[in-house]
Formats: sequence, C-alpha cells, structure tokens
Amino acid sequence: ALLPYVPRVPPTTLLGKVTATTFALEMPCCVFDQDTDASDVVWLVVAFANASDAFRNPRSRADVPLYEQLPTAHSYMTLETVVTAYSCSAPSTAVLRVGGDTACGGQGGQDPCNGPLPSPGPYRVKFLVMGCHGPKAETRWSDPILLRRATSPTTIDPAPTRRGSDVVVITCILASLGAALAVAVLGAVGYGGCL
Repeated sequence: ALLPYVPRVPPTTLLGKVTATTFALEMPCCVFDQDTDASDVVWLVVAFANASDAFRNPRSRADVPLYEQLPTAHSYMTLETVVTAYSCSAPSTAVLRVGGDTACGGQGGQDPCNGPLPSPGPYRVKFLVMGCHGPKAETRWSDPILLRRATSPTTIDPAPTRRGSDVVVITCILASLGAALAVAVLGAVGYGGCL
C-alpha cells in the first residue's frame, strides 16, 4: 500500500538539523496505524535522489541493502523499528537522526547501520513497512535533501587579518598589565620564602 505521508526535515529551527553528514527527520507518528500488525517493522530507505526511482523494495530482511553498499548500490536501509514505536499512543522523540552512528563501517557489513552520509547528496528517503512475508506498505519519497558542504581546509586564509590600531594598543596595555601582575606575584612568593 502506498501511504500519502511524505517524510521531511522539520521546518522549525533545530540544532544540527542538517550537517555535512547527517540530517533530522520528523517522527512519522500515526502514519502506520492501519493495515499493520504489532510484529511488523518499519525501515527507513535512504537513496541518492537520482537513484530513488530505481530502488526496489527487498522481498525479505535478508535482501535489505546495507549501509556499506551505498557507494555502489546508491541506496541502503536503516533505523529498523517496530511499527508500534510510531503509533499514535506511543511516546515519541521529536526527530529521527539519519547518519548519526559514527561507529558504522567496522561491523563487516552484516548488520543494518545508520552511519554518516558520505557526500552532500542530495538524498531522498521513504519509510517501508515490512511484515513476515515482505513489504506491506510504504510512504512516498521525500523531496531531495541536500546536506551542508564541509569547509575545505584550502579555503582558510593563512594570513592573519589586519587589526586596527585601537586593538593593537589595547593588546599592548593588557600584555603589560599581565607582565606587571606576574612580577608582583613572583616577588611576593620570593619574599615570603625568605622569612
């Protein structure tokens, strides 16, 4: 079944909502309450935007594309969660963090992983409900999500910026006061040691 829900990044201001390797999604509460059983699981499918149309839902958990396959398959599945975690009655956190597990990649590719995204994308995501006999329902694909680009070290200007004469004068005065204070403290310690 195709559900009308469209995953999206929260519109509100949120710390770290989109970074160079992660992004946040709204929690899909009350989306999967119909046509699902308590034993069903919900997966998040993450794909490069230009590869989302080519993605085919896996027939079973054994066919789930893994995080390590993203560079070649251009998609993977993550955040496997029991369907009841997204029910209307379930207490929920505000967002889902995609790409938040920095320990991914060292497990030999045997388990689903929510590892950092390797490039700015853009990415598209959808939620997929899977039961014992394969896929049961899915949401629509999100709009493209573009991550922030990390600042390249080559863009940093190695030359110090020019400071105004006022800043230089204030810096000199503070340095002189600091030196005078250091001399006074050392003198007091030296004087106290002679008694």
